[in-house]
Amino acid sequence: FSSLLLQVRLVMKAHSFIRENVPRVLSSVKDKSGTVHIPRISQYLYFLFAPTLIYRDNYPRNPTIRWGYVATKFAQVLGSLFYAYYIFVRLCIPQFRNSSQETFNLRGLVLCIFNSILPGVLILFLVFFAFLHCWLNAFAEMLRFADRMFYK
Repeated sequence: FSSLLLQVRLVMKAHSFIRENVPRVLSSVKDKSGTVHIPRISQYLYFLFAPTLIYRDNYPRNPTIRWGYVATKFAQVLGSLFYAYYIFVRLCIPQFRNSSQETFNLRGLVLCIFNSILPGVLILFLVFFAFLHCWLNAFAEMLRFADRMFYK
């Protein structure tokens, strides 16, 4: 699943890179100008690791890296993982442990589903917080990426 998500991210980034650069190259060929602005490899590599899906030649950058902020964000990711583990151990596993030993009935299925709604919502919020907030902000800080509009 994570490999699939990584491939989707790379395809989206490649699409953005091509969509931004092909019109520039075609217009310079049509104008028959001697200079064709092709992005450097370093610009493309920065774009691959930057937490954005929109390619630009230059991004706003912070002057320094705040390593304390990076450590805090990674600690929050680790804390989210431990909290998700706690939710599974306390709320999900006991619910489904006895369901394999009982005969299948509709009442048991409905109870399992309703008892899993709260842990599922908590896990969804944890994934949102850990990845979209903590993980992306940590990598943005390490790359000195100043435009932190992940939610738009």
